[in-house]
Amino acid sequence: MHLAASDRYDSMTYQRCGRSGLRLPAVSLGLWHNFGGVDAYETGRATVCGAFDRGVTHFDLANNYGPPPGSAEENFGKILRADLAAYRDELIISTKAGYLMWPGPYGEWGSRKNLLASLDQSLQRMGLEYVDIFYSHRPDPDTPLEETMGALATAIRQGKALYAGISNYSAEQTRTACRILRDLGCPCLIHQPKYSMLERWVEAELLDVLEAEGVGCIPFSPLAQGLLTDRYLAGVPRGSRVDKGVGFLRQEHLTPQRLDQARQLNQIAADRGQSLAQMALSWVLKDPRITTVLIGASSVDQLEQNLSCLAKRQFDDDVLQQIESVLSQ
Repeated sequence: MHLAASDRYDSMTYQRCGRSGLRLPAVSLGLWHNFGGVDAYETGRATVCGAFDRGVTHFDLANNYGPPPGSAEENFGKILRADLAAYRDELIISTKAGYLMWPGPYGEWGSRKNLLASLDQSLQRMGLEYVDIFYSHRPDPDTPLEETMGALATAIRQGKALYAGISNYSAEQTRTACRILRDLGCPCLIHQPKYSMLERWVEAELLDVLEAEGVGCIPFSPLAQGLLTDRYLAGVPRGSRVDKGVGFLRQEHLTPQRLDQARQLNQIAADRGQSLAQMALSWVLKDPRITTVLIGASSVDQLEQNLSCLAKRQFDDDVLQQIESVLSQ
């Protein structure tokens, strides 16, 4: 059993999630990559325990995380049982349903059948009685939103989840989903959109909707799958995801324009005394409507480097102008 650091809450900032009573760490750990059956279990175990030792109380999963699908939840369940069972009440554990998970017409999307069956499977894989947050992972164009949101409310009433969340919903879909959940007596806690310096669609409408509805925001892919790090500034490293052809970042995404932007941003970050990744995370967190930023980590060292973004969260106006100038190129 892991013995958690006694000072684990001393250096982390916790921020209220929308208008709820829940506070989340400014940085949360996502298990989208690096924690599946193809990855080294002991490395994932050290990273999860190391994150908790540094005040990261929120661990974000989904039914299909791996690979193979489901294996991230299985590995996280092993870590919970072996190391963190005594700290369950100090943890916020989330999972999602909506992407393809099993064959047939009920293995994906947003039907009541899919969401509730998926949640039962997730709980079994992790060995939990409940998750803290259960998400609809994506909107379903062929299922009424009332059915999808009703399934989230049922999960809460059954005691299998404490809060409802949505991910990848547009601003208008979010507004409607929030109304439905509010009418069902299970207000939407949080939205998980894709947001980074290079993916800024949320700024046009979504963040205003979340603020008006009292909903928190936890962006995923704040480092643009690695584009907003120094990893690819000098080419594609051997063994990287791009080199192996896994993940969502591909060779064709590393265009001369993007790489030139990354190099300029890297210099701005260096002038601030940060790495490019640290500055990209700080930049997302600068908006008070952002509750927490979701990071991945392939090692304890990478985790610690990313957590150091909290040391410099403030931006002078001239630095923000420099960043905007680069991003507008």
